[in-house]
Amino acid sequence: MADLQDDPHTATAAVGPGSLGVEDVPAPATARGSLERAATLLSVHPVADGCNTLVWTLRQSPYHDIDTPDAGVDTDIPRLRAGGVGAQFWSLLTPREAAAPDQVVSDTLEQIDVALTLMRRYPDSLGLALTADDLADARNRGRIASFLGPVPGRTLTDSLGALRAFHALGVRIVAPAGAPWAEDGLTAFGHEVIKEMNRLSMLVDLTGCPTVAACQLAGASKAPVIISNTAAAALNPHPGNVTDEVLLALRAAGGLAMVTFDTARTGDSLHAVADHVDHVRAVAGPAGVGLGAAFGSEPGRPRPAGLTDPSGYPRLIAELLDRGWSEADLSLLTWGNAQRVLRDAEFTARAAQRRRTA
Repeated sequence: MADLQDDPHTATAAVGPGSLGVEDVPAPATARGSLERAATLLSVHPVADGCNTLVWTLRQSPYHDIDTPDAGVDTDIPRLRAGGVGAQFWSLLTPREAAAPDQVVSDTLEQIDVALTLMRRYPDSLGLALTADDLADARNRGRIASFLGPVPGRTLTDSLGALRAFHALGVRIVAPAGAPWAEDGLTAFGHEVIKEMNRLSMLVDLTGCPTVAACQLAGASKAPVIISNTAAAALNPHPGNVTDEVLLALRAAGGLAMVTFDTARTGDSLHAVADHVDHVRAVAGPAGVGLGAAFGSEPGRPRPAGLTDPSGYPRLIAELLDRGWSEADLSLLTWGNAQRVLRDAEFTARAAQRRRTA
């Protein structure tokens, strides 16, 4: 059944040179050819976007309608579909880094509630996804598969029970950055967290982890780890960008680094973003690169020209086609690598469940 669900299906989004939403602009004939190829590819291998912060934005505006385009936020269903997005990881991280642990837990639970309400409000467009099969099934039904997470590792507060409670609520990704059990290397409790995440098929998100901690986490996890939104530190030494050392650790662990669309981290143009995607692929390998734009914010956050909202995805794919990327490698970038990481995590979980109980 899983193999059948993984088969390419009909288009899940109306993508194409004439359906690129608010970013639609005339293009030269050669560019139109690449855009048409990009649209065709995305109709079969849509984007599995590793990061969108819309849930936090909607928490501030709970009655905002994402079924229609609105200049007040950069993400809505029409632009997700115009960009060929078939799966979305909805970030549940909170911007209140200095908040007390109980406030972080409260904020996270409220965001889970907002996210679940979002799924119920738009059932024809968004489908809660818990497994890799759900990812494929949502695509085949014309919905955007919606994964919950990451949640902050700080929310666990020395409790594996809290981790299992988040799993029961549908969360499938945890970000250890800033958690006392992973800040200066994994503590004994930190090792137990990673083992339990492996048993539950929850992904470890290394976003924001320093190099030493990231490499240690990648080595400690039996399942592939991800970095849900990042860029190459070798091209831009921004503190949020990932070093080649970490990319090599990801490659060895079968992990996935998902490139963001953020001017401060990538540069101010589509070409600059493509440079980061190229570099991550060169170091982490074709199976180690994905896309995690980190859309979902209110207008004003600097974005690279041509990639100011999800409708710009076909432009990036067209640029990579022009750079000589094969359609096979592009299908891994957009969809295949995310699906493979989820499947590998589930395989690891089945093996761990035979060895370890809750």
